[in-house]
Amino acid sequence: MGSPIARPRGISGAISESSCPSPLFKTGSRLGEKKAAGHITSEYLDNALAGFSGYIAADEVYDGPFCVLSIVDNRLFRRLIYEVLDHNPSHVDMLRFFQRFKEALDARGLVLRGVTTDGSPLYPVPLANVFGQVPHQICEFHVLQEMNRAILHALATVRKSLAATLPKLERGRPSRQTLRLARQRERLQAKITALYEQRFLFVQRHLTPAEKKTFHRITRGLPQLRSLREITNEVYRLFDRRCRAATALEKLARLRRRVRYFKKLGQTLKKLFSPGLEKALTFLDDSLLPATSNAVERGNRRHRKMQKNVYRVRACQQMTARIALDMQRDAQAFARTRTTALLHFARTG
Repeated sequence: MGSPIARPRGISGAISESSCPSPLFKTGSRLGEKKAAGHITSEYLDNALAGFSGYIAADEVYDGPFCVLSIVDNRLFRRLIYEVLDHNPSHVDMLRFFQRFKEALDARGLVLRGVTTDGSPLYPVPLANVFGQVPHQICEFHVLQEMNRAILHALATVRKSLAATLPKLERGRPSRQTLRLARQRERLQAKITALYEQRFLFVQRHLTPAEKKTFHRITRGLPQLRSLREITNEVYRLFDRRCRAATALEKLARLRRRVRYFKKLGQTLKKLFSPGLEKALTFLDDSLLPATSNAVERGNRRHRKMQKNVYRVRACQQMTARIALDMQRDAQAFARTRTTALLHFARTG
């Protein structure tokens, strides 16, 4: 018989740890995540709050039966604390979460100056109970997103009403008696198609001269749609940084009175009467308060991407450890970028 075939090192069960001349592979041990989870609550938080701006953004992201709560510095774009729940959050969970963050601020003598969240009803009551009269800003992006969705819904309602007026024709080629109705139906169908294909013109913030010309062409004979575009312009003007919140609230009151005259579109544009719209204008009185919660939304998008690539992150413990590892890598980003720049500089001489 020939000599036995040598097995590759590192295969489980092939070679014992005492007989292996080289260290065992660490692939799969995942010690980095466990160390990162302990590092986040001590050194990381001290470094993150060392340059605290005073403004935070809070948000939640749902992942199956789990919910990840996050607080991010809204000016430095750095995540401060987080918590993974195995159930949908309640006011009690949010109260405990914000109380833990307040204790971290009080221990370092820091003061919170402003909070930015989305329009979820989870935040107003716990924030008021924990932080008192701290300004609470509703994310401008979320408010405009809801308004644009309502305007597009109103446009769809007009398209359906136009489609209901299409002349009924018999099958086959039109006769001389029905030729006029066929042409009328063709023109009306072309208008409905143009309103659908160019629907972005009703919600886009700025229109070029060519887009304005197209808009006036497709809305010819439909004055209610031109009024709908004027309402869109007025909504965008509410968030102009050059005016104060009191001025913006006066504009909003006039806009609401104007919308009440459009009985057909009034029910569709009921988002204009939402109380959250007033809170979306809080940033106008504070030049340092961010208008959006993009800082925390960026972390949520990164979490979604991680869930698509790292398939083992499906339990509460693994999610907690993985987010901690991501925060630790984020903290090392500046040093990593500086090292890369020095290496490139050394190579080029």
